[in-house]
Amino acid sequence: MSGRAQLMWDEAVTGYDFGPGHPMDPVRLALTRKLVESFGLDREVDVVAAKAAGESTLRLVHRQDYIGAVKAASVDPAAADQSYGLGTMDDPAFAGMHEVSSLIAGQSVGAAEAVWRGGALHAVNFAGGLHHAMPGGASGFCIYNDASLAIARLLELGAERVAYVDVDVHHGDGVQAAFWEDPRVLTISLHEHPRTLFPQTGWPEETGADCAEGSAVNVALPAGTGDAGWLRAFHAVVPELIADFRPQVLVTQHGADTHFEDPLAHLAVSLDAQRAVQVACHDLAHEYADGRWIALGGGGYAVVDVVPRSWTHLVAIAAGRAVEPEAMIPESWRQEVFAKTRQLAPARMTDGRWPVAWSGWEEGYDPADRLDQAVLAARRAVFPLRGLLA
Repeated sequence: MSGRAQLMWDEAVTGYDFGPGHPMDPVRLALTRKLVESFGLDREVDVVAAKAAGESTLRLVHRQDYIGAVKAASVDPAAADQSYGLGTMDDPAFAGMHEVSSLIAGQSVGAAEAVWRGGALHAVNFAGGLHHAMPGGASGFCIYNDASLAIARLLELGAERVAYVDVDVHHGDGVQAAFWEDPRVLTISLHEHPRTLFPQTGWPEETGADCAEGSAVNVALPAGTGDAGWLRAFHAVVPELIADFRPQVLVTQHGADTHFEDPLAHLAVSLDAQRAVQVACHDLAHEYADGRWIALGGGGYAVVDVVPRSWTHLVAIAAGRAVEPEAMIPESWRQEVFAKTRQLAPARMTDGRWPVAWSGWEEGYDPADRLDQAVLAARRAVFPLRGLLA
């Protein structure tokens, strides 16, 4: 197995563009790629442009009629079929939508193939993580569900246990739905509580179908949760489940929209806590999955201040060349940011909260605390189903 990480990248993924004013501004991808380059990380990884996912691959997760609807909307956006979630405010149709969505999916599928076959130990596709797309419809800025497609490809190649950990502020509903009846896939999602955020799913009681009880895990965090609570919840749930499941591959989704600056959600997490979870996911992959780790992007709508820094940290961790939080950001990148966006760029790779302090679950919990209630609800719903103490 190659010790080098792969960065899945094709410039054409920046064509995933829902139009002016849409929160999913593709500049976030271009700026992330440039920041990775500014730190010289592109020389520490193998940069690979995988081919677009073909129709037979897309059908591993998506229905044929839906793929046909996406293709039709790509040719004639004005005629998009809204019954498939296309041509809506969240998911406006645009020319070439099928092609670029397939390309992003292909990068995640290519990552899965490389990691499973030993071409790379780690692979990152920060353009991916489009976790809301359903088998038969677009949702939440997501056309094809590249995360689900990567997992489905791993199963097709012979994987028997795949764990998926989603730390986007929104529930990873599309991935949960795709594997609801499949005990080979453990899906864990930490997200803002469905009472206060799209897609209004991800309740702790959602634990998988009868044939796969305990294969879906949902930690629904109260609005306002900050660094200490977010890290406490992650470490109170994820490591114990991963240790029990012992996946052959760990797939993680790192939406940056948990950040306190994100305009579309209500958590209060810093870049430094996001980095800490990225490190934790890397370490879990090495401890329980022989190092096999596929890391994806996701949401994130503070497209200058947050997303490029967060995902550059992710690439650096995967490359084994972690960027120190206090590192100064190269001036060349900051100038590029201003040229592209007319915004002032951040100066350092930190929000000034490193190292992040948090208390472990083993130290005890407060049943009156809202964060601890969320953790308890998740543990009580799932842990007994897996033979673990809640």
